Amino acid sequence: MDKLAMIAFGGNALLRAGQKGTYEEQLANVRDACRQLCGLVKQGYGIVIGHGNGPQVGNALLRHDAGRQLHGLQAMPMDFCGAETQGSIAYLIETGLEKELRLAGLDRPVVSLVTRVEVDANDPGFANPTKPVGPYYKECPVGGAPARLSASGKGPVRVPQGEPDSGIPLPLGNGAPAYREDPGGRGWRKVVASPKPIKINNIDIVQKLAREGNIVVTVGGGGIPVVATAEGHDGVEAVIDKDLASALAAICIGADEFYILTDVPKVYINFNKPGQKALDTMTVAEAEEYLAQGQFAEGSMAPKVRAGIRFVRESGRQCIITEAGKLGDSACGTRIIP
Repeated sequence: MDKLAMIAFGGNALLRAGQKGTYEEQLANVRDACRQLCGLVKQGYGIVIGHGNGPQVGNALLRHDAGRQLHGLQAMPMDFCGAETQGSIAYLIETGLEKELRLAGLDRPVVSLVTRVEVDANDPGFANPTKPVGPYYKECPVGGAPARLSASGKGPVRVPQGEPDSGIPLPLGNGAPAYREDPGGRGWRKVVASPKPIKINNIDIVQKLAREGNIVVTVGGGGIPVVATAEGHDGVEAVIDKDLASALAAICIGADEFYILTDVPKVYINFNKPGQKALDTMTVAEAEEYLAQGQFAEGSMAPKVRAGIRFVRESGRQCIITEAGKLGDSACGTRIIP
C-alpha cells in the first residue's frame, strides 16, 4: 500500500450512552463505524485502527468486583482488564468490518494484535489521575467531605477508600480511588492515571502488515500499559489515552493521514456557550492557543486535539477530527494542519 491511514475509534463508537452494552448493540455500533472505512479501502489506503475502551473497561471492573463479592474470585488489575477488552473489541471490529467489506465487494484481511505500550514508571500522571473510565454515577460513589470539595467540577478529586462490601467497584492501583464530577452535569466518574505512551510494542510488524494490504487493529484502549524492567515488561495500573497512542502509532508507521472519530461533526470553541463556533481548520499554533484558553474539555476534546497536534508537528501531515459517520466527507470534520 502506497498510502496509510490511521483511524482512532472512540470507545463510544461501540458502547453508546443509554445502551445496555449487549453483544448485538455493540456489533451493530461497530458495523456503523466500520462501514465508513470502506471508502478509504476503495481508494487504496492501507488502514490501521486504534480504538477506545473506557466504557468496556468500566464494565469489566464491575464484573470483576461482582465476582469478588459473590464468588470470592480475584478482581483483576487494570492492565489485565485492558487486555481483556482489547481482545473482545478487536473481535467485534474484525467481525463487523469483515461483513461490511463483503457487502462493499472488497477483499481485505483484518488482523488484530494485542498490544503492549511502554510508559515511564516515573510519569507524573501516576500522581494525578485524570483519565475517566466506566459509567457515570448520579452521586459520588464514596461520600464524605473530600468528595464535597469537588462541587465546582474541577478535578480530579481524591476520595477515601470505599467499604470493601459496598458494591462499588474500587479502582485498583496506587493511592486512594479518585472520582471527578462532570462539568456538564452527567454525574461522577472514576478517573485513573494516564501516563504518556513512549513506545509501542511490535509497531514495525503493524506497519509491515498494513503495507502488505492487511487492515490492522492495534493499540486498543491506548494499549496495555507496561513499564520496562530488567526482566522484560510489567503491567501497571493505568489507562493510556487512546488518541495519544494512536497518534504515536500513526507517526511510527508513517501514516499519510490520521483520523480521530468522535460523536460531534467538528471541533468547537465556546462549545454549548454563547458564541459557539465550529472550526474547519486549525493550525498547530491556533490549536495550542485554544488549549491554553481552556476551550476544550479534559476527558473529551482536549486529548484529541493534543494527539492531533503531536501527529501534525512530528509528521508534517494533517489530522482530521470528525464524526464517525462522516469519515471521508471533505465538508465535515476539523483539520489540524502545520
